[in-house]
Amino acid sequence: MIRLSLQKKLLAGSEAMQLELELSIPQGDFITLSGPSGAGKTSVLRMLAGLLQPDEGCIEINGEPWFDHHRGIDLPPQRRSLGFVFQDYALFPNMSVRENLLFALSKGQPRQIIEELVHVLELENIQHRKPGTLSGGQKQRVALARALVRQPAVLLLDEPLSALDASLRGKLQDYLLQLHRQLRFTAIMVSHDPAEVFKMSDQVVLMENGKVVKQGLPELVMPELSGGAHQRLSGLVLAATTSEKGKSQVLVRIGDNTLRLDAPASEGLRAGDQVEVSVSLISGVARKRD
Repeated sequence: MIRLSLQKKLLAGSEAMQLELELSIPQGDFITLSGPSGAGKTSVLRMLAGLLQPDEGCIEINGEPWFDHHRGIDLPPQRRSLGFVFQDYALFPNMSVRENLLFALSKGQPRQIIEELVHVLELENIQHRKPGTLSGGQKQRVALARALVRQPAVLLLDEPLSALDASLRGKLQDYLLQLHRQLRFTAIMVSHDPAEVFKMSDQVVLMENGKVVKQGLPELVMPELSGGAHQRLSGLVLAATTSEKGKSQVLVRIGDNTLRLDAPASEGLRAGDQVEVSVSLISGVARKRD
């Protein structure tokens, strides 16, 4: 169990904001912090990592105090059992992929975890290349592997996939979920993408102005994240059918996902059409894009 009680005066733009957060996170859960920019989400990750000191409060991870203002406890980042994945990768440019992973090993730690992560994240063919020769998706896979080398109790993810295209983002989300199931670390991710939040999260924590305004299952918090229950996504029609009763359905590819959706017969959709899909939490309708 992660227990956070944090107070910190922050600057949100040109104005001061008081972050006051009380949060309990079950061990092994995948939690997403979401909400508007400037709400304090990244600051929470930085305080967990020991990169930003709270003004007051405490951080307790599985019974171990990492920070306690009143008891004078503040573990340095290297003594906290966590991995941190940044949006900008933060890889060592003068080291190969494999050397980046080896550098993250603790003293005396077996190298078997390197082989496992290289295999799971499909890094075999690039492990001897340097970061400057890699694509954005490849760099993000390496950054994820490096964060997991020490098998941390907590993995922090600060919008790690937001700069990638939808197809690649979906594949890396699948990698991350697979690793989460295998290694059972607790994950805390910052994301503004409602589709990503719904796909990845056991629970969602919605923050505004430095405070938690709602916490719960994605299907309960999602409407507030998106400003309504519906999302609009772009997709490609793979196939279209019309039943004897005149009911039309289409098979639509959205990123790495394929959905079978109802479509108004008047749209006249055909394979190859680009469509805009209006998706609620439980249903979807496809219409041809203008």
